[in-house]
Amino acid sequence: MTVLSYPVRSSMFVLAAALSFTSFVSGCSDEPESNTADPGAVAAEAPKEVTVPISPVAITVVDAGEDPAEVLGPRRTPGVRQAVTLMTTTMVRQRINDQADQDLSGPALTIPLTATTDDKGVDITLGKVTTPDAQLAIDLHPAEGSQLGLTLAAGGAVTALRISPAGEAADSARSAIEQAFYQAVYTSVTFPETAIGIGAIWTMRQHVSGGVSLDQVTTATLTERDGDLLTVALDVRQVPSTATWNLPNGAGMLKIDDYVMHGTGTVIIDLGMPLPVGGSITVGGEQTYSDPATKSRLRQTTANSVKWGG
Repeated sequence: MTVLSYPVRSSMFVLAAALSFTSFVSGCSDEPESNTADPGAVAAEAPKEVTVPISPVAITVVDAGEDPAEVLGPRRTPGVRQAVTLMTTTMVRQRINDQADQDLSGPALTIPLTATTDDKGVDITLGKVTTPDAQLAIDLHPAEGSQLGLTLAAGGAVTALRISPAGEAADSARSAIEQAFYQAVYTSVTFPETAIGIGAIWTMRQHVSGGVSLDQVTTATLTERDGDLLTVALDVRQVPSTATWNLPNGAGMLKIDDYVMHGTGTVIIDLGMPLPVGGSITVGGEQTYSDPATKSRLRQTTANSVKWGG
């Protein structure tokens, strides 16, 4: 399987910003929050596994590249194990009208992984996840040993992300880990089903669901090959698929005035390994939203990066 990433679930951070924005334009209640939870109630057992479907990828070959050409893709040999580290950062800064800038950035994560190829795709076990955020580091400690899985289709396309968090893991830890994997999965490198060679160029079109519904086009270029070791350059662009964003839970609607997300990077893939062996990519941009009723405006600057290493 070959994954690299971008900020695809950046909509999660947009949601946090939008909720802040909605509070600003609608005002706050002076009524205290009620707590209806039964102190004696027993917490429900955490689900053993949650499966999240991943949108299909449409591949178009722009240039097949030089000869010799070959149909490329992961070598699915069950039982192949790999140790690799996934590192992610997420920056979100926002401004509501003329207020001071707010920093909603997520903490950087370093996630050691042990990946094993199976008949369906890839099984992943998390090692000790580290972060410079002191509180999140404490929350992440029980997440060690959590299980994830990737279901793969032709060409290495990821069709589902399976998540089995450790039962003791805090919600903040689960959310941070899920965000990191969404960043990776939604810019997976899917190979064409036709033969390609050095210099080949193909596009991967995919719908990205989330707070803001997006259409993503990733252009991949095979720049180097040494046997099963490939270097693929990526260019990622996203545009909203709608002109407005209906906020969750009836919180209102924001008009998308401007949305720019673009990034580049390189991923190093060993076709015999479950995950990338190296590479990094950063995607960022500027977004502007407005409330049609109040004319208030929300401006954001975002940047997300993923790095794979040993």
